[in-house]
Amino acid sequence: MLLTISIVKLVAEIALLALAGQFVLGLLAGAKRDQNPFYQVLTLLGRPFVRLARIVTPRFVLDRHLPLVAFLILGFVWLAATMAKINHCLSIGVQLCQ
Repeated sequence: MLLTISIVKLVAEIALLALAGQFVLGLLAGAKRDQNPFYQVLTLLGRPFVRLARIVTPRFVLDRHLPLVAFLILGFVWLAATMAKINHCLSIGVQLCQ
């Protein structure tokens, strides 16, 4: 159980950092961000979560807002996984969670 919670938390953390990095790099690179190889890698990492955000949101949500929606959903997933991990560690004992 602890391994599953940790995996969900880790995947959410990686995706959150990829989306945040994509946002910051997009601000720094400007109009040529699509030609930047690092931006392309971050886009590749975040793309499955942006597609998932498209599936769960209504059609009137603009495509340019989907990365923000995906970031917020992943933030809630990370928060839920963190709370579940704390809860689980308190129930089995903190020494077993290290």
